[in-house]
Amino acid sequence: MKKITIVLAVLVGLQSCKQEAKKEESPNLSEEFAEVLNNYYEDGLKLNPINATTAGDHRYNDVFANALSDEYTAKAKAHFEGYKVKLANFPIENLTESEQMSKAILAWECDINLNEFNHNANLTPIDQMWSPNLFIGQLASGSSAQPFNTVEDYEKWMKRVDGFLAWLSSAEDKMREGMEKGHVLPKSLIKKVLPQLESQTVQDLDQHLFYSPIKNFPESFSEEDKAKLVEAYQTMIKDKIIPAYEKLHAFMANEYMDAGRESSGIQGEPDGDAYYAHQIKKYTTTNMTADEIHELGLNEVARIRSEMEKIKEQVGFEGDLKAFFDYVRNNKELMPFTEPKQVIDNFNAIHDRMKPQIEKLFDVKPKTPFEVRRTETFREKSASAEYNPGSLDGTRPGIFYTPIPEVTKYNVYSDESLFLHEAIPGHHYQISLTQESDVLPKFRKLLWYSGYGEGWALYSESLGTELGLYTDPYQLFGMLGAEMHRAIRLVVDTGLHSKGWTREQAIQYSLDNEAESEASITSEIERYMANPGQALSYKIGQLKIRELRKKASDALGDKFDIRQFHNQVLETGCVPLALLEDKINTWIKENS
Repeated sequence: MKKITIVLAVLVGLQSCKQEAKKEESPNLSEEFAEVLNNYYEDGLKLNPINATTAGDHRYNDVFANALSDEYTAKAKAHFEGYKVKLANFPIENLTESEQMSKAILAWECDINLNEFNHNANLTPIDQMWSPNLFIGQLASGSSAQPFNTVEDYEKWMKRVDGFLAWLSSAEDKMREGMEKGHVLPKSLIKKVLPQLESQTVQDLDQHLFYSPIKNFPESFSEEDKAKLVEAYQTMIKDKIIPAYEKLHAFMANEYMDAGRESSGIQGEPDGDAYYAHQIKKYTTTNMTADEIHELGLNEVARIRSEMEKIKEQVGFEGDLKAFFDYVRNNKELMPFTEPKQVIDNFNAIHDRMKPQIEKLFDVKPKTPFEVRRTETFREKSASAEYNPGSLDGTRPGIFYTPIPEVTKYNVYSDESLFLHEAIPGHHYQISLTQESDVLPKFRKLLWYSGYGEGWALYSESLGTELGLYTDPYQLFGMLGAEMHRAIRLVVDTGLHSKGWTREQAIQYSLDNEAESEASITSEIERYMANPGQALSYKIGQLKIRELRKKASDALGDKFDIRQFHNQVLETGCVPLALLEDKINTWIKENS
């Protein structure tokens, strides 16, 4: 395995985290530092009130911040610059190990967010995969983080919708500015956005997503309250939401489509190379270059192909590997379902099979409940499987969403690895244990570093055999396929955004090296086009965690306890990979 070297210049004083003894500090200094961290968290919720809602903090449920406005940009810059100044008042040598890590993380946060303002990402504010208009739809459904338990909840949502519609109007303004400056979406992505926008223009209110809460009133509501809310929501949808979406749809279908890029990667935009370098650092938390990552990807693809050949031989398939991919893609025996509920039941059955083994690898488990749900219809065709965290207090469950656009074509061959990644012990364990921690400062409970978080989830897929899964060779092939999928990402993401690859080249490379369907691969490639660099984080993080596990196991020998290793990885929450490596090195030294 190629060792991934991590250098984070902004984490000044990182080496101090290795010290076994720390200088005594005054209680006042510790209290002052804790206050700074807490204030950063509270100020961050005001800047990003949706984050408060998803965390179960309902103070800002009526607010949708317009992050596209000049006023917001100025406020956000001042936020990060101000906290950089405050951090300078706390010398590393006067902080405990935990405080040193918090300082290093906060320094990273400030620097990476400030660097974001040097680019023009806000000129392409809407895409088919990642943009706020999609998440607002989840909230509007009434079955996500936004509560609809009281009349006040319903009224707060209407105010939040007003804020969202202001953002939606600003999005069109920004896209018009982007047209003038050469920052526009590729045409292929615009085509995917249009049906999403159109779905919010249906005139039949019973079929409108934003009307969902009205169809699910709590039993405690009086008839008078119901009548008032029905009228208010009907007016909101007819007079505000539908016209806003119709206007944006008309703009994107005509003027914006005409201006859309023919190029596929971010190189097709001004400042594309610099922006991609920023995105690589942001998502991998490393200083790796696009060329280094591309080469790593090619090597990983070759390694995994050799493992796949063994499975092909095991099941007795006589054709070449590409033919085996086609066989797996189209094998009707691997498409056994006729009802969406059967897909959900299958994931729950996977969970039941692994439960007896889980304590062999983990002695700390989250208290937050967990559910598997089907992805909402309005976004299902463009969505990937995903995990939505529970609330900080654990009262709202973590949810694994799986899209089932055509149940009779749903292929189960990768379901075991998918569950390990999105659910247990992947995102559900990592995020829930962080949120439930009674020692981490609040701001660290809501952080997300894709290199760590997605790296952990992909690493979790490799634990299947130890958890009693992958007894079926097709499920083991599914695990290899999932790892191949992430290795391919290193090649095609860098290919698209730094080597001039077209969408079609990236699709063909994927078809040649994995068993996903062409429709699924196409959605994936377009996902990478919409958010350069994000797809790199999985494999970079996984390889680092694997490297650290092997290093610890080799160094500690009989003293190595896999449960304690997992505790070390998970207990500090989501961190840049350099800090994780430093922590594990310290743990190895202390236990050698």
